[in-house]
Amino acid sequence: MHHIKLAPSWLRFLIVVLLVIGIFFRFVNLERKVYWHDETYTSLRISGYTAQEVRQQLFNNRVITGTYFDKYQRPNPEKNLGDTIKSLAIEDPQHPPLYYIIARFWVQIFGNSVTAIRSLSAFISLLVFPCVYWLCKELFRVPLSVPFIAIALMAISPIHLVYAQEAREYMLWTVTILLSSASLLRAIRLESKNKQLAKKHQASNPIFVWGIYAATLALSLYTFLLSGFVALAHGFYVLTIAKFKFTKIVKAYLLASLAGFLAFLPWILVVLFNFSQLDSATSWTKMPINFITLIQAWLIQLSHIFFDLNFGFENPLIYLITPVILILVGYAIYFLYRTTNEKVWLFIVLLIAVPALPLMLPDLLFGGIRSLSDRYLLPSYLGIQIAVAYLLATQIYSGNLARRQIWQMITVLVITCGVISCGVSSQTKTWWSKVISYGNPQVATIINQASRPLLISDSFGINYGNVFSLSYLLEPKVRFILVKEEKIPKISHQFTDVFFINPANNFRQKIETSYKSKLNLVYQDNYYSLWKLAKPRI
Repeated sequence: MHHIKLAPSWLRFLIVVLLVIGIFFRFVNLERKVYWHDETYTSLRISGYTAQEVRQQLFNNRVITGTYFDKYQRPNPEKNLGDTIKSLAIEDPQHPPLYYIIARFWVQIFGNSVTAIRSLSAFISLLVFPCVYWLCKELFRVPLSVPFIAIALMAISPIHLVYAQEAREYMLWTVTILLSSASLLRAIRLESKNKQLAKKHQASNPIFVWGIYAATLALSLYTFLLSGFVALAHGFYVLTIAKFKFTKIVKAYLLASLAGFLAFLPWILVVLFNFSQLDSATSWTKMPINFITLIQAWLIQLSHIFFDLNFGFENPLIYLITPVILILVGYAIYFLYRTTNEKVWLFIVLLIAVPALPLMLPDLLFGGIRSLSDRYLLPSYLGIQIAVAYLLATQIYSGNLARRQIWQMITVLVITCGVISCGVSSQTKTWWSKVISYGNPQVATIINQASRPLLISDSFGINYGNVFSLSYLLEPKVRFILVKEEKIPKISHQFTDVFFINPANNFRQKIETSYKSKLNLVYQDNYYSLWKLAKPRI
C-alpha cells in the first residue's frame, strides 16, 4: 500500500469532471419522475395531517377536484411542527422524525413544489462527498487515491442518483452513516495515541471525537431505524479489534454508544408503544417470493450500484451484466482482505454484512421481501463502493504496463456505465424505485385523454397513496370521487369517461350490477389496475 502516491493531476481533473456531472444529474429534471406513493406520504407528514384524518375528510363519496388534495400535501395554519411529529408517532413510527422536521422547514422556505421538496435530498446528497472522503482517509492512512475514486463512484452511482432525487430520508441516512463511521474510526485512532499528542487540538481530543460519534449515531437513529444495524456493525468492529477485552477503547465506545441510544430513547418508547402499527405498516415485507426470483432480485440490486438502465428479469442483458458486477465486487472484497490489515478490511466487511444479513437471512429461511428494498441496503452499498474504489485505486498503479492498462480500462468502463445510467434515468418519467406507482404516468395519460373524466377510488391498500400520486399528474379537468367502505357512488351524466383504481372484485361486481354495465380493464401492472366503465346507465 505504501508505494501508492496521491492521485496524479489527470485523475484529480477526471474526479472533478465526474463530480460536476454527478451534481448536474442530481438537480436536472427533479420534477420529471412521478411523485410516487411514498413521497406523497412525506408531504402528508409535512402537512401535519394523519392519513386517518384525510380519509375522514376526503373519502366521503362526493365529487371533488384535484385542488382538494393540496391541503394535505403542504404546511398549513391548521397544523404545526408538533402535529408532524405526532402523525409519524401514531401512523409511521418506523420513520423517525429528523428528516421530516427538516423537510417541513425547507418547504416553508422554498415552497411545496415537487422540485422544491426533492431539492432537499439533492442538496443533502452533496454532503456524501466530503463525508466519504473523511471515511476513506480514516480507513486508508497512507496517501492513496481511494478517497478520490470513492467520490467519483458515488457521484455517478445510479443508486445514489435515485435517492438524491426522492423526497425521502435515505440521503440523510447515508450522510449520517458515513459521519458516524468516520468519527468512530478517528476516535479509535486518537484513543490509541499518546494523550499529550491527542490534546494539542480540541478536534484531536478523543473525548471530543467520541462526543461527535455519539451525536452522529443519535442523528442516524433519528433518521432511520435500521441505523441500529450499523451501530451493531460498529460494536462488532470495536470488540474484534480489542480482542474481546474490556480495553480503554471499548469502554469509551460503550459510553459513546450509550449516550447516542439514550438520546434516541424518546423515539424508542414511541416505537414500543406503537409497535402494532409498525408491524402493520411493514407487513408488506412478509410477502412470499420464489427462491430463484429472490436470488435474481439480489443480483439486479447489486448491479444498481454501478449500472442501471431499469432492466427487469425479462431483459436478457441483465444476466450478462450482473455476473460481471458480482465478480468485480467479490474480487474487490477478496483483494481488500489480502492487501490491507485487519482494522481496514474488517470495518468494510462488517459494514457490508451486518446491515444486510438480518434482512437477507429471514427472507431465505422464512420467506419475504425485506431485502428487496434497495434503500434498506444503503449501508452495505457504501461498503461495496469503498471496496471497489480501493481495488481500482491500487490496480491502476500496480504491476506492469499491460496490467495497469487493463485496470485503467476497467475503471473507465465502470465510470462510463455510471454516467450512462444517470443520463438515461434523468430523462424518464418513472423508474423501478417508484415501485407501486411505476405505472402512474401511463395511467394519467389514459385518464387525461378523456374529455370529461371521473376517477373513482377507495382508500384500501395502496390506493390511498396512489390517488394522491395521480393528483400531481392529472389535468384540472379530472374529477374525483373518493368512496368510503365500497359505497356505490352516484355518477352524473356530465362525465364522458368513468375510471376506477384497483376496485376489489366484490366492489366491481356491485358497480356492474348497479349500473348494468361492464367494467373493462384498460391498464394493469404487478401492483394495481385501472378499469373503465363501458356505458354507465344512470
